[in-house]
Amino acid sequence: MMYSDDDLIPISYISQYEYCKRRAGLLLLEQQWVENVHTVEGDIIHERVHSGLRESRSDSLMLRAVSLISYRYGLIGKSDCVELTKDAQGSTLPWAEGKWFICPVEYKHGDVRDEPEYELQVCAQAMCLEEMCSCRIDYGYLFYEGAHRRLKVIFDEAKRARVEEIAQELHDMQKCSITPLAIKGKRCNGCSMNNICLPDKLKNPFSYIQKLLKEAGEE
Repeated sequence: MMYSDDDLIPISYISQYEYCKRRAGLLLLEQQWVENVHTVEGDIIHERVHSGLRESRSDSLMLRAVSLISYRYGLIGKSDCVELTKDAQGSTLPWAEGKWFICPVEYKHGDVRDEPEYELQVCAQAMCLEEMCSCRIDYGYLFYEGAHRRLKVIFDEAKRARVEEIAQELHDMQKCSITPLAIKGKRCNGCSMNNICLPDKLKNPFSYIQKLLKEAGEE
Protein backbone atom coordinates (compact mmCIF):
# COMPACT_ATOMS: atom_id res chain seq x y z
CA MET A 1 0.00 0.00 0.00
CA MET A 2 1.25 3.51 -0.87
CA TYR A 3 -0.06 6.44 1.16
CA SER A 4 -1.00 9.85 -0.22
CA ASP A 5 0.15 13.28 0.96
CA ASP A 6 -3.05 13.64 2.98
CA ASP A 7 -2.27 10.47 4.96
CA LEU A 8 1.26 11.34 6.09
CA ILE A 9 2.04 11.20 9.83
CA PRO A 10 5.04 12.89 11.51
CA ILE A 11 8.00 10.56 12.03
CA SER A 12 8.33 11.81 15.62
CA TYR A 13 5.00 10.14 16.43
CA ILE A 14 6.78 6.79 16.11
CA SER A 15 8.71 7.54 19.32
CA GLN A 16 5.64 9.11 20.96
CA TYR A 17 3.60 5.96 20.31
CA GLU A 18 6.34 3.67 21.64
CA TYR A 19 6.58 5.87 24.74
CA CYS A 20 2.80 5.97 25.27
CA LYS A 21 -0.10 5.19 22.92
CA ARG A 22 -2.40 7.71 24.60
CA ARG A 23 0.22 10.46 24.30
CA ALA A 24 0.47 9.74 20.58
CA GLY A 25 -3.33 9.80 20.29
CA LEU A 26 -3.59 13.16 22.04
CA LEU A 27 -1.06 14.57 19.58
CA LEU A 28 -2.40 12.93 16.44
CA LEU A 29 -6.14 13.17 16.95
CA GLU A 30 -6.65 16.04 19.39
CA GLN A 31 -3.64 18.25 18.54
CA GLN A 32 -2.87 18.52 22.24
CA TRP A 33 0.62 19.41 23.45
CA VAL A 34 2.13 20.78 26.66
CA GLU A 35 5.73 21.82 27.22
CA ASN A 36 7.89 21.08 30.24
CA VAL A 37 11.57 21.69 30.95
CA HIS A 38 12.61 18.52 29.10
CA THR A 39 10.65 19.27 25.92
CA VAL A 40 11.90 22.89 25.89
CA GLU A 41 15.50 21.74 26.23
CA GLY A 42 14.96 19.36 23.35
CA ASP A 43 13.45 22.12 21.19
CA ILE A 44 16.41 24.42 21.87
CA ILE A 45 18.87 21.72 20.81
CA HIS A 46 16.95 20.97 17.61
CA GLU A 47 16.76 24.65 16.68
CA ARG A 48 20.51 25.03 17.17
CA VAL A 49 21.29 21.89 15.18
CA HIS A 50 18.97 22.83 12.31
CA SER A 51 20.48 26.31 12.00
CA GLY A 52 23.80 24.86 10.73
CA LEU A 53 22.21 23.54 7.54
CA ARG A 54 25.34 22.19 5.82
CA GLU A 55 29.02 21.39 6.46
CA SER A 56 31.35 19.88 3.89
CA ARG A 57 34.84 18.42 3.63
CA SER A 58 36.63 16.66 0.79
CA ASP A 59 35.24 13.24 1.67
CA SER A 60 32.17 14.04 3.75
CA LEU A 61 29.01 16.13 3.92
CA MET A 62 26.90 16.96 6.97
CA LEU A 63 23.35 18.06 6.11
CA ARG A 64 21.05 19.62 8.73
CA ALA A 65 17.25 19.62 8.93
CA VAL A 66 16.87 17.16 6.04
CA SER A 67 13.26 16.74 4.92
CA LEU A 68 12.19 13.08 4.88
CA ILE A 69 9.19 11.28 3.43
CA SER A 70 7.98 7.74 2.92
CA TYR A 71 4.86 6.93 0.91
CA ARG A 72 5.33 3.27 1.74
CA TYR A 73 4.96 3.83 5.49
CA GLY A 74 3.06 7.12 5.30
CA LEU A 75 5.62 9.15 7.26
CA ILE A 76 6.99 12.68 6.95
CA GLY A 77 9.44 14.75 8.99
CA LYS A 78 13.01 15.95 9.31
CA SER A 79 16.29 14.41 10.37
CA ASP A 80 18.40 16.59 12.68
CA CYS A 81 21.45 15.58 10.69
CA VAL A 82 22.36 13.27 7.82
CA GLU A 83 26.06 12.49 7.50
CA LEU A 84 27.39 11.46 4.09
CA THR A 85 30.80 9.85 3.73
CA LYS A 86 32.41 8.94 0.42
CA ASP A 87 32.64 5.18 0.13
CA ALA A 88 33.21 2.95 -2.90
CA GLN A 89 30.63 0.53 -1.45
CA GLY A 90 28.12 3.30 -0.83
CA SER A 91 25.09 4.53 -2.75
CA THR A 92 24.82 6.82 -5.75
CA LEU A 93 22.91 10.03 -5.04
CA PRO A 94 21.26 12.15 -7.76
CA TRP A 95 22.65 15.43 -6.39
CA ALA A 96 26.26 14.42 -5.57
CA GLU A 97 29.10 12.84 -7.53
CA GLY A 98 30.53 9.49 -6.47
CA LYS A 99 29.18 7.02 -3.95
CA TRP A 100 28.24 7.82 -0.40
CA PHE A 101 27.54 6.08 2.89
CA ILE A 102 24.42 7.61 4.49
CA CYS A 103 23.99 7.90 8.27
CA PRO A 104 21.13 9.69 10.12
CA VAL A 105 21.90 11.33 13.48
CA GLU A 106 19.24 12.39 15.99
CA TYR A 107 20.20 14.90 18.72
CA LYS A 108 18.89 14.59 22.29
CA HIS A 109 19.44 16.62 25.45
CA GLY A 110 21.03 15.33 28.63
CA ASP A 111 23.13 12.23 29.26
CA VAL A 112 23.08 8.90 27.45
CA ARG A 113 19.92 7.04 28.40
CA ASP A 114 18.14 3.81 27.56
CA GLU A 115 15.39 5.16 25.29
CA PRO A 116 14.23 2.51 22.80
CA GLU A 117 11.56 4.88 21.47
CA TYR A 118 14.23 7.21 20.08
CA GLU A 119 16.12 4.29 18.57
CA LEU A 120 12.93 3.54 16.64
CA GLN A 121 12.65 7.20 15.62
CA VAL A 122 16.10 7.29 14.04
CA CYS A 123 15.41 3.88 12.47
CA ALA A 124 12.26 5.34 10.90
CA GLN A 125 14.36 8.19 9.53
CA ALA A 126 16.71 5.68 7.96
CA MET A 127 13.80 3.78 6.39
CA CYS A 128 12.57 7.04 4.83
CA LEU A 129 16.06 7.79 3.50
CA GLU A 130 16.29 4.28 2.06
CA GLU A 131 13.08 4.82 0.13
CA MET A 132 14.15 8.28 -1.04
CA CYS A 133 17.68 7.31 -2.08
CA SER A 134 17.18 3.65 -3.09
CA CYS A 135 19.85 2.50 -0.66
CA ARG A 136 20.42 0.43 2.46
CA ILE A 137 21.35 2.03 5.80
CA ASP A 138 22.54 -0.34 8.51
CA TYR A 139 23.00 2.04 11.44
CA GLY A 140 22.72 5.60 12.72
CA TYR A 141 23.35 7.50 15.95
CA LEU A 142 21.67 9.20 18.86
CA PHE A 143 23.84 12.13 19.98
CA TYR A 144 23.39 13.18 23.63
CA GLU A 145 24.43 16.79 24.11
CA GLY A 146 24.86 16.60 27.89
CA ALA A 147 27.43 13.81 27.66
CA HIS A 148 28.67 14.88 24.21
CA ARG A 149 28.53 11.22 23.25
CA ARG A 150 27.03 9.16 20.46
CA LEU A 151 25.03 5.98 20.89
CA LYS A 152 25.19 3.73 17.85
CA VAL A 153 21.83 2.29 16.79
CA ILE A 154 21.80 -0.83 14.60
CA PHE A 155 18.79 -0.98 12.31
CA ASP A 156 18.10 -4.70 12.65
CA GLU A 157 14.99 -6.49 11.42
CA ALA A 158 13.31 -6.29 14.83
CA LYS A 159 13.51 -2.48 14.89
CA ARG A 160 12.39 -2.20 11.28
CA ALA A 161 9.42 -4.47 11.93
CA ARG A 162 8.44 -2.44 15.01
CA VAL A 163 8.62 0.84 13.07
CA GLU A 164 6.37 -0.62 10.37
CA GLU A 165 3.97 -1.97 12.99
CA ILE A 166 3.72 1.37 14.81
CA ALA A 167 3.26 3.28 11.54
CA GLN A 168 0.35 1.00 10.64
CA GLU A 169 -1.20 1.35 14.10
CA LEU A 170 -0.93 5.14 13.89
CA HIS A 171 -2.70 5.13 10.53
CA ASP A 172 -5.38 2.83 11.96
CA MET A 173 -5.78 5.23 14.90
CA GLN A 174 -6.11 8.13 12.49
CA LYS A 175 -8.86 6.34 10.57
CA CYS A 176 -10.93 5.32 13.59
CA SER A 177 -10.34 8.65 15.42
CA ILE A 178 -10.31 7.00 18.86
CA THR A 179 -7.76 8.21 21.42
CA PRO A 180 -6.43 5.29 23.51
CA LEU A 181 -7.47 5.20 27.16
CA ALA A 182 -5.06 6.33 29.87
CA ILE A 183 -2.97 3.66 31.57
CA LYS A 184 -1.14 4.81 34.70
CA GLY A 185 2.58 3.98 34.64
CA LYS A 186 5.97 5.05 35.99
CA ARG A 187 6.47 7.56 33.18
CA CYS A 188 3.27 9.49 33.86
CA ASN A 189 4.63 11.75 36.60
CA GLY A 190 7.38 13.13 34.37
CA CYS A 191 5.20 13.44 31.27
CA SER A 192 4.42 16.96 30.07
CA MET A 193 0.92 15.78 29.06
CA ASN A 194 -0.05 14.56 32.54
CA ASN A 195 -2.64 17.27 33.25
CA ILE A 196 -4.31 16.70 29.88
CA CYS A 197 -4.09 12.92 29.88
CA LEU A 198 -5.36 12.57 33.49
CA PRO A 199 -4.03 9.02 33.95
CA ASP A 200 -5.26 8.82 37.56
CA LYS A 201 -8.76 10.20 36.97
CA LEU A 202 -9.35 8.40 33.70
CA LYS A 203 -8.18 4.97 34.79
CA ASN A 204 -11.90 4.27 35.06
CA PRO A 205 -13.54 6.96 32.88
CA PHE A 206 -17.11 5.93 33.69
CA SER A 207 -16.55 6.25 37.43
CA TYR A 208 -14.87 9.61 36.85
CA ILE A 209 -17.85 10.93 34.85
CA GLN A 210 -20.29 9.63 37.48
CA LYS A 211 -18.26 11.42 40.16
CA LEU A 212 -18.37 14.70 38.19
CA LEU A 213 -22.14 14.40 37.73
CA LYS A 214 -22.63 13.66 41.42
CA GLU A 215 -20.49 16.67 42.42
CA ALA A 216 -22.43 18.89 40.01
CA GLY A 217 -25.72 17.73 41.49
CA GLU A 218 -24.58 18.53 45.03
CA GLU A 219 -23.72 22.14 44.15
